[in-house]
Amino acid sequence: MARSAFSPDDETPVFVISVAAELAGMHAQTLRQYDRIGLVTPSRTRGGGRRYSAADVARLREVQRLSQDEGVSLSAIQRIFELEHQVDALRARVGELTEELESARVALGQGSRFFAVGSSGDIVALRHGQRPRPRTASQALVLWDPRR
Repeated sequence: MARSAFSPDDETPVFVISVAAELAGMHAQTLRQYDRIGLVTPSRTRGGGRRYSAADVARLREVQRLSQDEGVSLSAIQRIFELEHQVDALRARVGELTEELESARVALGQGSRFFAVGSSGDIVALRHGQRPRPRTASQALVLWDPRR
């Protein structure tokens, strides 16, 4: 099946306010109020009309659930959303830092390393599966004089 050039995702603003209100099970005036207080802020057209995405509609439903079923105030709901956004941002940053750290380890040749004691008693860094070098024979020169 061929896909069209336009395939909206959850963030694509496609719903006018009346459709978004119906999908969320709310009155359009409630959506306007949420927009005014910054709880759910839709995209705007050039003419100023509101356009809601599927993610906006899901957020409206969550506001309604928290407000009506759980008795949470709108200001508390706004704070919950802010904290969720911060957690998402922090998780993304941890992922970036983890990738950066792994890249630095690889660049420094410090991937997974193991340590062993070398033949002279020093500590030797080894990679996974690598074995310490066997002790080499002495390089000392001994002179043998059979007359002695």
